[in-house]
Amino acid sequence: MELYFIGDEELVTAFRFIGIHGAAVKDADETMAVFNKITEGTQEDFSFKIPDTGSCRILFLTEESADWLGDTLINWQLSGHYPLIVEIPGISGRQEGRKTLVDSIRDAIGIHI
Repeated sequence: MELYFIGDEELVTAFRFIGIHGAAVKDADETMAVFNKITEGTQEDFSFKIPDTGSCRILFLTEESADWLGDTLINWQLSGHYPLIVEIPGISGRQEGRKTLVDSIRDAIGIHI
């Protein structure tokens, strides 16, 4: 299973320590370019390793990167294609108003404690 990470430089480095390649992005344009390369095989020249189209099964994104992708990310998630998307808090912590993964699962199965 191929894992990949898109986010800020500090977290890309942290993910590398556990063996997950990633791309450090600074704005919406960079984020969209990397996301398109991973999901559609868009040919762009990057200075970092990006998996071949179809080999990435799980894509980790910071919440900020997910916000930069906006409707593109929502449409991708609704398509049911790989990679599956997992949003994590950025280096500065969880963004206000965002649910945790556990909260989303609890809402989906109807368990509230």
